[in-house]
Amino acid sequence: MSGAVEFRDVVRRRRMVRSYTDEPVDPDALERILAAGLRAPSAGFTQGWGFLVLDTPEQTAKFWDTTFPDGEARANFAWPGLFAAPVIVVPFSNRDAYLDRYAEADKGWVDRDEDRWPVPYWHIDTGFAAMAMLLAVVDEDLGALFFGVFGPHVPALRAAFGVPEEFTPVGAITIGHPAPDRPSPSLKRGHRPHHDVVHRGRWSSVAGRSSAPEQDGRPSAER
Repeated sequence: MSGAVEFRDVVRRRRMVRSYTDEPVDPDALERILAAGLRAPSAGFTQGWGFLVLDTPEQTAKFWDTTFPDGEARANFAWPGLFAAPVIVVPFSNRDAYLDRYAEADKGWVDRDEDRWPVPYWHIDTGFAAMAMLLAVVDEDLGALFFGVFGPHVPALRAAFGVPEEFTPVGAITIGHPAPDRPSPSLKRGHRPHHDVVHRGRWSSVAGRSSAPEQDGRPSAER
């Protein structure tokens, strides 16, 4: 394990890595990364997530064959080094776990009505877990990319890896040793100014920015 790193440095150094070497990830480092995900907060301490961990060449190849089956598109992909990642973790959320938890006596709701929820906390909490893992990756001197799993690939992913129907992937995380990389062109947008984002005491009127997916149609977190 790397030496202790200041939290502010972990946050500053975190970036999305799209190219990897073929060097394997230390199993102990992977366990620490997964443990960080398990420490994420969750509503009602429901912990309604599940992590599918793929860490053999056969498993990661099966993932790409399932979620990116177009061979020509893959061959022409802007970041071919992405497919060299030795580890893929797929965080899944479980809505039913939250509906069940909040129907328990200590929460005071007498039914499983999904309309009670202002936002889907099952996805939010699983996103928290994914972020915790992304930060732990930096602490291990490794690289990671969070990206989406879309449309018909979701049931295909469930079928390929035996994932129960009630679990929904919030995305996927590649993990490995970074290789020379080409930054996403989206980064040219730069970070939004502090004063455009932070509203103290009262919301101020500012010009907003719209976000759009990557041109290849596979949006991912950019930074």
